[in-house]
Amino acid sequence: MTRRRLPLLSALALAACVAAAPAAGQAQTGSAEGWTPPRTPDGRPDLQGRWTMATYTPFERPEMYGDRALLTEEEAAELRSLLTAEGTDPLAFGIFGEADPERRRQRAIQTQENIHYDNAIWLTEERPKGLSTRRTSLLVDPPDGRLPPLTPTAQERENARLAARRFPPSELPDPTYNSYEARTLSERCIVWPHEGPPMLPPVYNDVLQIFQTPDHVVIFQEMSNNNPRIVPLDGRPHLPPAIRLWPGDSRGRWEGDTLVIETTNFSPKARYHRYFRFRGASTALRVVERFTPVDAETIRYEFTVEDPTSWISAWRAEFPMLRTDELMFEYACHEGNRDMENILSIARNLERQAAERAAAEEGGTR
Repeated sequence: MTRRRLPLLSALALAACVAAAPAAGQAQTGSAEGWTPPRTPDGRPDLQGRWTMATYTPFERPEMYGDRALLTEEEAAELRSLLTAEGTDPLAFGIFGEADPERRRQRAIQTQENIHYDNAIWLTEERPKGLSTRRTSLLVDPPDGRLPPLTPTAQERENARLAARRFPPSELPDPTYNSYEARTLSERCIVWPHEGPPMLPPVYNDVLQIFQTPDHVVIFQEMSNNNPRIVPLDGRPHLPPAIRLWPGDSRGRWEGDTLVIETTNFSPKARYHRYFRFRGASTALRVVERFTPVDAETIRYEFTVEDPTSWISAWRAEFPMLRTDELMFEYACHEGNRDMENILSIARNLERQAAERAAAEEGGTR
C-alpha cells in the first residue's frame, strides 16, 4: 500500500519538471552549464537526499516506435497530458505503446470490473507520474532499445528455468501454482524486480534516499525486500566468489563528479527471477552503475549490464532521478502476509474438485 494520495500537482508543473530533465531526452556528458554540485566535507559531490525515478517510459522500446529513440514534442505533450490527468491508473503502462489514441485514453483509466482497489486513489503520488524524458525506452544501447539476444548457452538455461517451474505434477493448466517455489520471488518476499542493482522505476512507492560518508554510500529504497545497500568506497576487493547474494556485492569509487558502483557476486538463484534483471543471467553477471549530478534537482542514473555467457553484447539504460520532498514510509513483506497460503490453498481446492469430477464421470460410465 502506498501513501494516500494528496491533491495532484498540475500537469503544467510536471511538464516544467520534465523539461528540466537532461536535454529533453538527450543524453548529457556533464552537469548543467555554469552549475557546480554542492560538496560534502571531503570534497565529493553531495548526492544526499530523497529522489524519485518514477516514469511511464517503458524499459524496452515498443515496436510502434521502430528505430526512433525519442518521441516528437507533440507525442510527448500528448502523453504527458494523458498520464497526469485526474483518474489515470498508475499501473497503465501499456498505454505508452498503444498506437490508437482512443484506445490509449480508454486504457489509461482503470476498469471497475473485479478491481481490488482503485489505483488512481491509492497508488497516485503527490507528484503525478509522467515522462521523465522524451526517450521511447529506458534502454539506450543497443540502439534499437531492445535487449540483445541470449547466447545459445543462456537460452538453454532459460529453457531449464522454465521447466524447473513445472514441479510437482499438477492438474492445473498453469504450473506456476504447483508450489510456493514456483511463485515469483516478490511474492515470496525475497526480491522485487525493480530492486538494484540495477535499479528500475517501481510502479509505486518510488522514493529512495542516499546517504554519504567519506568511506561509504548508502542507497535506501522505499519498497525493497533487502536491506539498504551499503557501498564501500575505500578500494577493498569484492567478496570471494563463493559468497553470493541476492543484491550482489557492490564496490564504489569516484570518477570526477560521477559515483561509479560495480556489483558482482550475484546469487545463482537470481536467474530464476522471472523479470528482466536476471533473465537468462549467470553468475558472471556484472553491473556498473553511474550517478552523475546534472543540476540541483537531477541525478543522471545509468547502468551497464555485462554477462558474456548470457547476452551476445553488453547493454545500457539511462534515466534521470529527480529530487523529491516526499517522505519515505516503512515497507514490509513478511510471513504475516497470507496471500501465499491463500493462493496455494485455492489451487489445491481446484485440483480436488477436478479429481472429484473425474471420479464421478468414471463412476457414471460403468
